[in-house]
Amino acid sequence: MPTDEPTSGPDDNTPSPVAKGPLPNLLGRMPRWVPRAIVLFWLGYLVMLLTRFTLGRLRGLLVLLVVSLFLSFAIEPGVDRLVRRGWRRGRATAAILIGVLFAFLVFVSAIGTLVGTQVADLAQNSEEYVNRTVDFLNDNFNTDIDAADVNEEINDPDGSVQRFIRSQQDEALQVSVTVLGLLLQLFAVLFFTFYLVADGPRLRRVICSRLVPDIQRQVLDAWDLAIQKTGGYLYSRLLLALLSAFFHWVLLQSIGAPAPVALALWVGLVSQFIPVVGTYIAGALPIALVFIDSPLKALIVAVFIVVYQQVENYLFAPRITARTMEIHPAVAFGAALGGAAVLGAVGAILALPAAAMFQALASSWGQRHQVLDDPLTSLQVKKQRRRRLLRSDDDAATDGAASEDPGDT
Repeated sequence: MPTDEPTSGPDDNTPSPVAKGPLPNLLGRMPRWVPRAIVLFWLGYLVMLLTRFTLGRLRGLLVLLVVSLFLSFAIEPGVDRLVRRGWRRGRATAAILIGVLFAFLVFVSAIGTLVGTQVADLAQNSEEYVNRTVDFLNDNFNTDIDAADVNEEINDPDGSVQRFIRSQQDEALQVSVTVLGLLLQLFAVLFFTFYLVADGPRLRRVICSRLVPDIQRQVLDAWDLAIQKTGGYLYSRLLLALLSAFFHWVLLQSIGAPAPVALALWVGLVSQFIPVVGTYIAGALPIALVFIDSPLKALIVAVFIVVYQQVENYLFAPRITARTMEIHPAVAFGAALGGAAVLGAVGAILALPAAAMFQALASSWGQRHQVLDDPLTSLQVKKQRRRRLLRSDDDAATDGAASEDPGDT
């Protein structure tokens, strides 16, 4: 019996292959380069992750190589002088590096022995030093401190001082491991530096063999400029450090400070290789050690450090750095902060020779022009203004004298 209900065919519900939704239309209109770009993006992302992981693992090695490179720049002028006198390059390099290592170990051992001796003496005679310090504060600053209470607090087993001492005793093993690691890194730096200097000509020949002659000349000029400026800057810093150490030794010896030679060398080296605030950081150690013996002597040391810093800035430093390179204090301080942010304490120390080197390279590039004569560019603006004021005063005095009528008096 026929029915009026419609029958549906097998293909009535089959969706159309195109234009039944937004996704098929999008895929149909996608350019051919889009899938390739997606693949390249993810490949680049994976390469970036791998590079970041590799650099993180090799960070210590890269820091050692950077330190070795700057040390090679510093000692290569001295090696070249010895080579010109008939020394073999390897022997000259080894002699200078052994001298640097010996001086560094003597300096570190002297400072370490001094600090250890003073700490032990402070621990044994703490009551005497506390009484002396309290008497000085009460007599000069009108304070009312009880020395017995201070000594009781220091000797209290449950007090903060004794807890701090016990916590530091637990760190002795960790300190020993850290010192051993630093010694291994030091010998690694000396090893890399030796080959960078001893095989320096061969290394430069290998690099230049891959470059055209014009580029070779530019690379060699930049390399030579970096050696001369970096080495000259470090030598000028060392000379200023010796001057600072000498004058501070005279003061420390005259007031009877403990280990005046070691303290003077500490002040001289730290003050020159930490920009702007290095003098005051270096002066903290002798002030603290002298303060234990006599607060008045510590005040004398503090005043001398401030005065000597001004003498060095205006008298010694301009003459010594005139033939090498002078870095503006703001540039030096900013470079030290940037180096510390990137490489920590090593970066802060390397920031000064790095800034000197890049400043020398930047000054040798580009064309220079004559600067216009203007008050804003004059280096003697204050003198010119003073002369103008004197001239104006003289003119006013002359005009006043000429305007006076003798008949009016």
